[in-house]
Amino acid sequence: MIEKVADRKPPGGLLRAFARAPIGLYRHGLGWLFGGRFLMLIHIGRVTGKQRNVVIEVVRNDVKNDAFYVASGWGEKSDWLLNIAKDPNVNVRFKRRSFPAVAERLSVDDAELEMLDYGRRHPAALMQLARVMGYQIEPTEADYRELGRCVPMVRLRAVSAG
Repeated sequence: MIEKVADRKPPGGLLRAFARAPIGLYRHGLGWLFGGRFLMLIHIGRVTGKQRNVVIEVVRNDVKNDAFYVASGWGEKSDWLLNIAKDPNVNVRFKRRSFPAVAERLSVDDAELEMLDYGRRHPAALMQLARVMGYQIEPTEADYRELGRCVPMVRLRAVSAG
């Protein structure tokens, strides 16, 4: 059974600087160093109106539909999640590719299925991700599903030119 063991907040100070270091690599065209595990989301701040950047883990890359699925590790109060709720028009950098996209919040049912799929494909990574988010889970499909019901998930769908 899933248990919330800590109320995690985004890192501050030196840890925040370390967590944001990958942004510089993406800006210099080195996002490919992260393989297919991460992407950089470029979005507009809901208060400032300024461009904001965050590097987040890819839960799934849906190549057929040119979409990426990501989770908000810091929950509902994550700045990037709040920002895209106000303006879902974003840009994505993935490996050597950069493209405009639309951010779409997944329903709880769809998020549950995505987390289940991720847990089946990467059980150790999901266990670690859950720990970072403050959850204690067992490596079971029931817990993967329940985590998906607790963690906000978003689809970043590429916008075709034309």
